[in-house]
Amino acid sequence: MKVAIIKYNAGNIHSVRLALNRLGVEPIVSDDPNIIAQAEKVIFPGVGEASSAMKYLKSRKIDALLPKLTQPLLGICLGLQLMCRDSEENNTTCMGIFDVAVKVFPAYNKIPHMGWNTISREQENGLLNDLETGSRFYFLHSYS
Repeated sequence: MKVAIIKYNAGNIHSVRLALNRLGVEPIVSDDPNIIAQAEKVIFPGVGEASSAMKYLKSRKIDALLPKLTQPLLGICLGLQLMCRDSEENNTTCMGIFDVAVKVFPAYNKIPHMGWNTISREQENGLLNDLETGSRFYFLHSYS
């Protein structure tokens, strides 16, 4: 299986690579749109700041590629944030794969939101269908 991890001078690339290695997968880390487009699966890792990450993606034309991909694309943290329409983080225009605005948590919440929490499903959407309401996940984020 050919898995590409997007390199964009941000992100937790090393952690994602190690996790894939433990599963027996040797990923390709690249910022070359041609290499990314040829992968069977693409991972867009997180950690970083939205506007500088988008600037790098635009300089490599990755921002134009990702919305056109037909293979599975996993966004993690900042990677998922940049797949949305825009972000309040430095008033950043993102890729618009999802027509959603990313907003900072209100000041009355503890930021960053960090720890184990349960999830609930508002609707059947395919992504969470196999998970039971009350399943626990670890979260670390300041935006929603």
